Formats: sequence, structure tokens, C-alpha cells
Amino acid sequence: MLNPSRRSLIRTYNLCFLGFGNVNQALVRLLQAHQHGLRERGIRWRITGVASRRIGWIADANGFDVAEILGGQAAFAGAGWQNVRQWLEAAGADVLLEASPLNPKDGQPAIEYLRAALESGAHAITANKGPLVYAYEELRSLAASHGRRFLFESTVMDGMPIFSLFQGDLPLVQVKGFRGILNSTTNLMLSGMESGLSYEQSLRQAQQLGIVETDPSHDVDGWDSAVKTTVLIRVLMGQPLQLAEVRREGIRQLTADEVRAARSQGKPFKLLCQAGGEDGRLIAKVGPEQIPLSDPLAWVQGTSSMVEFETDLLPGFAIREANPGLEATAYGMLADFVRAVS
Repeated sequence: MLNPSRRSLIRTYNLCFLGFGNVNQALVRLLQAHQHGLRERGIRWRITGVASRRIGWIADANGFDVAEILGGQAAFAGAGWQNVRQWLEAAGADVLLEASPLNPKDGQPAIEYLRAALESGAHAITANKGPLVYAYEELRSLAASHGRRFLFESTVMDGMPIFSLFQGDLPLVQVKGFRGILNSTTNLMLSGMESGLSYEQSLRQAQQLGIVETDPSHDVDGWDSAVKTTVLIRVLMGQPLQLAEVRREGIRQLTADEVRAARSQGKPFKLLCQAGGEDGRLIAKVGPEQIPLSDPLAWVQGTSSMVEFETDLLPGFAIREANPGLEATAYGMLADFVRAVS
């Protein structure tokens, strides 16, 4: 039961969801499931804005019925807003939860969405990696100037606390480099080909699980991995690396026979993301490599992922997650919401 002395401290936050596909729908369900825990932290919420290609920009500052939102049956009041700024104002947004598709070429229109939210006085939370590649420093500074938070835990390894860990609980630790498996789609496909599936069958399996980017080439050609590599470098290493500077190769050229042969030889293929110093300069690359079974990364199967960090103070520091689902990505956004308003 909520302590009566804390009841008056509860605040209701107006939440706006930009992109209302699998991730943001899973986030709404998590918010529902954890309402009691949120209230214990002094947090109530209501949905006052939803935007997607299917329904357009809709807003109601009084809040929508959550069941109708999830069922796609809401009688949307105030439908027809033409742009993100009008929509945020009509919704009285306190927090924007942005989960639009990745655009690896320039990060738009997600950058403009997040910029508009911060300039309107809302916290900006995203699961989209593009804005971090092309506008991380700008959005971070913009958030600070408006006294708001720009958070993005779900962009790499779903809800695993990578950014909050290094930026909060590991003070003074410097990341010097890293290597890891950061793309679930290609890792699942390689596991599938090892077990007897063809390349095409493995891709269809990943699509059926709902983990493939809207454009599958973003996964199989290494774009998603290269973007995540760039994000880790810019945020954790403080290096203004450009996406074009990441040496990138995907798995499209690998045949199922090659993948099975590599596994039988005890050196399976993995799509590795790597960054570190070489001859006094930073080198970043993504590509399939054969690694021995003595390497922990060789045992990362299916949709699991893992990253090993080289730091100045913590030797052999690694983070691993095992076969996450959409709920894991949604949790990263939920955790960011709590951090933003606490």
C-alpha cells in the first residue's frame, strides 16, 4: 500500500509515443504491468500522443484509453496534426518515447523529432541509433540547456545497462576499446545456417521473430552493427568517429556450407564489431571472422549478444544478454523514463 505521506508527491506525466510498432506497444504493456512500482516512485502516466505511419499524428492532453490504443480502436480526438511540434504541444508532452525505423544515412527524421521534443521542454528517450551517430553531441547539449534528459539505453543491446553503467556506476573508468557481437539478426542467421538452414531460410526465421530491421539489408550488410559500433565509440570513448570511417562487411557473401564447415572445424563465423587503437589511431571495423571455441564470443548463439570492453581500470569487463525479446528493448526505454523523471 502506498505510504500516505508520498501520495501527494505523485506526479502524472504525459507520454507521447512516436512510432507505435512492436517496441512501443511492448513498452505500454510494461508500463501497465509495473504501475504499482512506478507509483511507489511517485510516478503516474497517461498517453496523450501517438504517432505512426498508420494513424498519423494524434493527440489528446486529457489522455487516451490504453486498451483502445493497444487494440487500435480508440476514437482519436484531435487527429490530423501535421507536424511533430504541433503534435507535442497539443499533447502537452512531458516525455517523448521515440522508436521510429533506423535511417543509417543521416538519422532523420528521428533527429528532428528528438530536437523538437527537447526544445518543447520534454524529455527525449529513443531506441533509434541514427540520432546518436549524427547528432549525439548536439542533442546532449540541447537537453542540458533546457534542463531535460536525452536518454538512449535501448539503442545497443536492448535493455542492458551499458550507457547508464559507464556514465553512472563506473565513474572515472575510461573505455579504450571493445569487441563484440551486437546484431541479433545476423547472429541468429549464422546459428541457423550452422544447424542446417539455408541463408534465405535463416533470414525468414529472423523475420518471423520480428527482430529484423525494416530494411533487412541494414542487418545482413552490417549497417546496424556499424551504427552500434559508432554509437559506442562516440558515447563511451568520446571520439567523434563518423559512420563512414567504420570498415564494414556483412554476412551476405557467406554460404551455408562455409558456415557449417567453419563450425565443424572449431572456428565458427561471427559478425564482430571491434574498436581500438592501432599505430596511434582509432580503428573501427565490422565483419565476419572465424574465432576459436576458446573465445567466449564463439558460444554466443541465436539472438544473444555480448561485448567485451578494454578499459584502463577493469580488465576483462564484459556484458552479455541471452536471447532477449522485444520486452528487453522496451525495458531499456522504461528504465530511461524512470531515470528521466526521478
